[in-house]
Amino acid sequence: MNRFLSQKFRFYSFVSIALLVYVHGYNLQETYLTPFSSVKETLTITTFVEYFLANGALRFRIPLLFMISGYIYALQDNKPYAQRIKKRFITLIIPFLIWSAVGLALTWLWQQFPTTAQAVRDANLDQLGGIRSYSEIGFGGILKRLIVRPVSFQLWFIRSLFIYNILYPFIRWAVIKYPTIWFALTFIFWHTIFSIFFIEGLGLFFFSAGVWVCKRNYPLHKKPSWFSLYLSWLFYIGISVIKTFMAFELEPDNPSTPYILYTLQDISVFSGILAIWFGGDKIVKWCMSKSWFVWASSFSFVIFALHVPLIQYATRLAFIYWHNIANYRLLTYMTVPVIILFFCIVFGALFRALFPKVYSVSTGGRGF
Repeated sequence: MNRFLSQKFRFYSFVSIALLVYVHGYNLQETYLTPFSSVKETLTITTFVEYFLANGALRFRIPLLFMISGYIYALQDNKPYAQRIKKRFITLIIPFLIWSAVGLALTWLWQQFPTTAQAVRDANLDQLGGIRSYSEIGFGGILKRLIVRPVSFQLWFIRSLFIYNILYPFIRWAVIKYPTIWFALTFIFWHTIFSIFFIEGLGLFFFSAGVWVCKRNYPLHKKPSWFSLYLSWLFYIGISVIKTFMAFELEPDNPSTPYILYTLQDISVFSGILAIWFGGDKIVKWCMSKSWFVWASSFSFVIFALHVPLIQYATRLAFIYWHNIANYRLLTYMTVPVIILFFCIVFGALFRALFPKVYSVSTGGRGF
């Protein structure tokens, strides 16, 4: 891997994770957005902007992160399988458990004060449907929320990534021997939101794509001759805009609505990955030449692990205090994610400076 490709991986990993704060910071009445979610609210500038970003233009991030992960993991085939899995357990599962516990602790802390407890209830993040204080749910309830349904729901990414690493020999074999069949199958898994034993269809398809690109020795560091920057950005932004309008206009109960929205999502994701990856080289070079950006990017994992549940709780807390301000929902969406992003970076910097060994364990050795 050449130096510029390594810089692109670091740049886009940081950008994808930083943008998660906006993806998870929306405050639509539809509290859980799937790729095919329609919206039952009135179309306003607030609802348009939030859906366009959270469920449209920014949906390329997780697929891109899985592709980068698959590519990098496929570069290490010279290392023994058992050694690689042991290392990934240390760098993925242990941080998963630590930050899942942090999310539970933060939730419990917010539940101790009336105003913040109301924000927790309004956020309604508990995937098991409970609204009781964590002081009342018992050890079994805490354990299930720690491992199976963490309040820090974004951690599904690293849990699933560990499963893909375990399955890597089979994935590599399928990608090399039967790529057409494998990608057709995993594409279906992606579209049916397939999930079993923490194997997620979305991640499997794009992780496999990263492995395929690596094994094909595709020159990711340079723009291919067939690439059109104009067309890729046109499809990327244009389709995201069209999908957003359709999410408000299509009938939610019409059987064709999910298929239409999902098709538009596909085009947006694929064109977005191409536009972002091949169309941003000048931005990558400029940013990676700045010491402040490189320093901030070292806290990517902390941003990823800490921003949920904080972003949801802070959003609902802002509602409590700002609800009398005109356009308070849009104001909240524009400002709270920035505050949380900077908080995570500052927290990460202090954490690393004061407790470097604990920081290393909790981030899987990342950020040094």
